[in-house]
Amino acid sequence: MAIEKVKAYFSEYGIEDRIRELEASSATVELAALALGCEPCRIAKTLSFMVQERPILIVMAGDAKIDNPKYKARFGAKARMLTPDEVATLVGHEVGGVCPFGIKEGVAVYLDVSLKRFSTVFPACGSGNSAIELTIPELERYSGFCAWVDVCKNWMPDG
Repeated sequence: MAIEKVKAYFSEYGIEDRIRELEASSATVELAALALGCEPCRIAKTLSFMVQERPILIVMAGDAKIDNPKYKARFGAKARMLTPDEVATLVGHEVGGVCPFGIKEGVAVYLDVSLKRFSTVFPACGSGNSAIELTIPELERYSGFCAWVDVCKNWMPDG
């Protein structure tokens, strides 16, 4: 089970006890915000894409959406999300619990600038009813990200 992989991953840092296993589903931004009692924008959703035959993850604020022109300018290709089967096979987590922790080797992680406006965010932890509250420096450290990107829209007051 993917949450066990994430717990093992976080145990290397001594913070596995910070993972919250929730009674309610956290498989969508709205459900996660309700279960955690926070604003939907503070949910750090992780989307999976294929870039040049390689899976990548982009972690973004819950109110952000992929901006196709920005994505194409950054990655040189049209955004193609992975299918649920591809996510499970290539990333190692099921849709609804995808996160940048305890993932398969070779998956590149990017953090979107939409997250930088918060002191803490809530990414999933490998299951559809889990989350962890992390500061942005902690998210950087534990996600093993390769770069900050600006590939989203709809999260700023001006769109």
